[in-house]
Amino acid sequence: MGESNKQSLAQFLAGMLRIKTKVELVPLTDLKRLGATKWEVLGDDPHFLLKGTFYGGWNNIQWESNATDMIPLKLYWDDGHGFREENSLLMSTTSLGHRKQYVTLFIPPEARSLRLDPGESKLEFEISDLEFKKVNKLHIALKSFQNTSKQHGNSFRAINHMFKRTMNVYREYGLKEVWNKIKTKSVAQQSPEANLIDHNRYQLWTSPSLLPVEEMKSKLEQLSYHPLISIIVPVYNVEEIWLRKCIDSVIAQIYPNWELCLVDDCSPKPHIKPILQEYAERDSRIKPVFRAENGHISRASNSGIEISTGEFIALLDHDDELALNALYENVLLLNRIPVADVIYSDEDKISVEGERHSPFFKPDWSPDTLLSQMYTSHLTLYRKSMVEAVGGFRVGFEGSQDYDLMLRISEQTQNIYHIPKILYHWRAIPESTASTNTSKNYTHTAGLKAVKDAIQRRGMQAYVEGVEDTANLYRVHYKPMGNPKVSVIIPSKNMTDVVDTCLNSIFEKTSYSNYEVIIIDNGSTDVTTHKLYEYWLDKEPNRFKVYEYNIPFNYSKLNNFGCTKASGELILFLNNDIEIITPDWMTEMVGQVIRPEIGAVGANLLYPDNTIQHAGVILGIGGVAGHSHKHFKASDYGYFSRLKMVSNYSAVTAACLMVRKDICEEVGGFDEDLQVAFNDVDFCLKVREKGYWNVWLPQVQLFHYESKSRGYEDTPEKQNRFNSEIELMKERWLDELIEDPFYNSNLTKEHENFSLGNPIER
Repeated sequence: MGESNKQSLAQFLAGMLRIKTKVELVPLTDLKRLGATKWEVLGDDPHFLLKGTFYGGWNNIQWESNATDMIPLKLYWDDGHGFREENSLLMSTTSLGHRKQYVTLFIPPEARSLRLDPGESKLEFEISDLEFKKVNKLHIALKSFQNTSKQHGNSFRAINHMFKRTMNVYREYGLKEVWNKIKTKSVAQQSPEANLIDHNRYQLWTSPSLLPVEEMKSKLEQLSYHPLISIIVPVYNVEEIWLRKCIDSVIAQIYPNWELCLVDDCSPKPHIKPILQEYAERDSRIKPVFRAENGHISRASNSGIEISTGEFIALLDHDDELALNALYENVLLLNRIPVADVIYSDEDKISVEGERHSPFFKPDWSPDTLLSQMYTSHLTLYRKSMVEAVGGFRVGFEGSQDYDLMLRISEQTQNIYHIPKILYHWRAIPESTASTNTSKNYTHTAGLKAVKDAIQRRGMQAYVEGVEDTANLYRVHYKPMGNPKVSVIIPSKNMTDVVDTCLNSIFEKTSYSNYEVIIIDNGSTDVTTHKLYEYWLDKEPNRFKVYEYNIPFNYSKLNNFGCTKASGELILFLNNDIEIITPDWMTEMVGQVIRPEIGAVGANLLYPDNTIQHAGVILGIGGVAGHSHKHFKASDYGYFSRLKMVSNYSAVTAACLMVRKDICEEVGGFDEDLQVAFNDVDFCLKVREKGYWNVWLPQVQLFHYESKSRGYEDTPEKQNRFNSEIELMKERWLDELIEDPFYNSNLTKEHENFSLGNPIER
């Protein structure tokens, strides 16, 4: 029997017998042992070698941990060519305190040895009893069923729904896709996004944390403004248990000045009408309507609006629940900001057992993000007069009727506000889109129609498409009207090979034709560099220019000098260690930047190993700013699909940043006191201060050959300069650094992965 066959047989038998093996942690770098199971991270690249027997294929891995902060545990395997980034996955994230952890994952059969990396933060932690248990595919399938049942229930109806969905996938995509679906339900997804929201840590948010009820009521009495809020609930054939929970959550509201407009859309189920009548008799604020014929959700919602008398309306689905303080928080905001026309909040999902999970912590108002996804969703409060002014819900947009409404209202007002608190619990049952975004495919089609209609209504020179067959995710592409000239400014010194790669990729791959490339040479001494310039001056005499600016390195000064030499209407700041991936990169950026409301436009920058280097800037991370989703795989979707969405951010990196020249001049260019760090963040914040929106484009992909370990301030001079730049940013932009409007105060300021931060009052 050959060696590979012996190995396969051993793995098969291990899976059948579910053999357990203990694995020892052997420290290699940047780790100090403090005790039998306690360790201290000393540097930025700590890792253990895992000593012991393991089997390729599916494994249950369990261990015990104790940590004072969340630590990402990343598993690497050596396939005979060493440990590499592409042969790795995020195994788990340790939680606060002492707990037992486990994960199911697939170890490639060719793996010869394993390595475990416990993050980069300098801290102390404990890890013990690391155990691998080989399992087979039957175990994976059973675990998938178990996890699905836990979320959606194990009633005949839920199981039947699950079976039908499985058969639909089989008929359309085959057995391989069924197995892929099973795997995603049974294992911890093997990417950083899988651990964005640690389930156990989220319980810190779901535990009681509200002010005492009497204290909230007392606070309400002190308010001068108590608007009537009409809650609109279209009802159709919902199970009794969920309908009652929905209505009860309204009755339990701390804020009392509401009316509940329950619209039965001619439900055939006999229990609906008696329940609505029962509640109406119990509470005079409850107003039922019984439609004579089924009109679907748009007509039913409009029927609710017609009988409403409130100054504001709130939308609630018939199987969901409001948080106890939902209306209370909205009224608090209205007393602070009486002009608010739209208010939306954060939301989570709630299982059939009442377990809350999958919280969605949203950014503040972001118009380009809305064109990519109906992110405002629940709970949204609308000024009724605004809803009536745009004609209410439109027939023909059922499934995304609320998306269509939000798009139309956002064209009438900019008084849109966000409450960064979980005020809505979306019921995850088989019939609900909270259960799976594929359970109502017609919602995607309706959403696409709503965005297309918005584009036409707004007179935008653009088109929209769905994103990678993902439900309810869209991407708008703007046409580069007028063919404006782009001046690409590249500060550079020596690094001939790097610059050659950059220039080759620009001139050979770029499909947009009206541009010039301006090198600002910062004192190159390498003869090959000057020969490279001569080559391109000869090859592209009309589109390539070189200007010498021999000063001590100051990134801001170099770019500002470049702007004085630019003849284009548009400026593209570009690092010399960039390589173009997508040929239409400049076309996409031009289409965005010529929009009058847009300021800076950024790109999706990748490390050479196809992981994210830059996907927008998050303010406050690490004290000043960090890169969104750094080190995620390029194929990952990120936090609620942010890596696939055209999104608004406070800032984007100047490693690839396009802006109109007149805006650059309006804000005074880059601040030359910020010689190296944060000058692009400061620039973008000045642009935002002038009222423009900054935007990041996922489809514009470039390699950025910046080292992952680059940026350490390793001399006293560099450290002093870096610290002074930090202090300048904090002095100038302290409010923005404390709370980035395009992030969320509930998310971490320590990491770049959108994981949960520490609980705050909510």
